[in-house]
Amino acid sequence: MATRQTQSLARLMRAPAIILLLIWMVVPLGMTLYYSFLNYNLLNPANTNWAGWFNYQYFYTDPAFWESIWNTLVLVLGVLLITVVGGILIAMLIDKPIFGQGIVRILVISPFFVMPPVAALVWKNMIMHPSYGVFADIAKFFGMQPVDWFAQYPLFSIILIVAWQWLPFATLILLTALQSLDGEQMEAAEMDGAPALQRFIYLTLPHMSRAITVVILIQTIFLLGIYAEILVTTNGGPGNASTNLTYLIYRAARLNFDIGGAAAGGIIAVVLANIVAIFLMRAVGKNLD
Repeated sequence: MATRQTQSLARLMRAPAIILLLIWMVVPLGMTLYYSFLNYNLLNPANTNWAGWFNYQYFYTDPAFWESIWNTLVLVLGVLLITVVGGILIAMLIDKPIFGQGIVRILVISPFFVMPPVAALVWKNMIMHPSYGVFADIAKFFGMQPVDWFAQYPLFSIILIVAWQWLPFATLILLTALQSLDGEQMEAAEMDGAPALQRFIYLTLPHMSRAITVVILIQTIFLLGIYAEILVTTNGGPGNASTNLTYLIYRAARLNFDIGGAAAGGIIAVVLANIVAIFLMRAVGKNLD
């Protein structure tokens, strides 16, 4: 009897938090779903009417939609490749005892605390600017023509900026996994004459596989919503060269004032993100078994 009363009291105490969480999640999603079936433009709100599936049909028949899907895929995969490979290398480097190790670790993780718009402005105006950026000065020093990164390689430039921001996160997770590696196994393999590359492939990398999977899962979910870096640097251009799905939705809502079309795009983005999340969660589950 006491146990039932305790469980009932626990449910009652949890209820406000659960109800608040459901309201916070379900109400915006429900409103987005509702607006996605309306012909609702902010320039003419009085002419709002029921549109049915028109917004969805218009959205996925727009050529920019498929280009944005491709750009989103390239952006996510490019950032993951840089952060996972770079995170492993940096984690192995700072795992060794070196002079000023604490300061080095602080410097390594510092980009993660920079806000995305600020990071994009720094890269745009101080590093990648074709006239007075760091890359331009390096090119001039070696007698080469500076590159206008955001005009010639817009998507690659955004990948570099986002990877710079997420590299500390990957490094911290992978460093934690690396520090839990049994040193006796490494010493035994070294005494048996195993080269450093074989020790990395057969001991270090399998031990870090779970951490790598977690990094891929968490980063993918957040990278699907990258937006600020594109807005500050390229505005999705030239053309649609750097427009991902999130920025395409922003452009429909804030630039074209098409709330119905943007809401339909948001629902499509939610469905795609959940498909990716389910796939990755299954991959994580198999890796952790």
